[in-house]
Amino acid sequence: MTKHEIVEKNLGLMVILIVVAISFGGLVEIVPLFFQKETTQPVAGIKPYPALELEGRDVYIKEGCVGCHSQMIRPLRAEVERYGHYSVAGESVYDHPFLWGSKRTGPDLARVGQRYSDEWHRAHLYNPRDVVPESIMPAYPHLMDNVLDGKDTAQKMESLRLVGVPYTDEQIQNAAAEVKGKTEMDALVAYLQGLGTALTTKR
Repeated sequence: MTKHEIVEKNLGLMVILIVVAISFGGLVEIVPLFFQKETTQPVAGIKPYPALELEGRDVYIKEGCVGCHSQMIRPLRAEVERYGHYSVAGESVYDHPFLWGSKRTGPDLARVGQRYSDEWHRAHLYNPRDVVPESIMPAYPHLMDNVLDGKDTAQKMESLRLVGVPYTDEQIQNAAAEVKGKTEMDALVAYLQGLGTALTTKR
């Protein structure tokens, strides 16, 4: 019996060797990224999300926007021409969790910030077909009615500071006041308007 036959006929040994091979390959690919400045340092102009944008990001997650919209522009000519500068790792160092996504039922949103007015975003979210007749995106009129109280915003910032997001004490202290009384629509529009703006000048 040859050596490869021993492995092929022993299911337990085969599984163990596959796990070892995948683990080793994964470590070789992933570990070096932890030591490269391009993947661990924020790009110039990137700042932690202000309180309202942070709440808007949570609305984005809650409503499942990442299921239809990616935030990752690949370095391909067609993508760069349509969406703008390709995404770089330093843009996402303060994102927990990452919202890169993989499905584009709707367009990529990595560079949507400041492309449209606040009023356009509000109309689009309230009823997408009012501004894009062929849209299949669901309407989100309830965002206009859901008012934020800001009672958990400071705690969210404190938690993010524990994982390296450089929020200041002042930002945390003022968080509730910046958010209180605003609607989820206000928050989501603020979040969308901030997406990708740090690299706008490089497009």
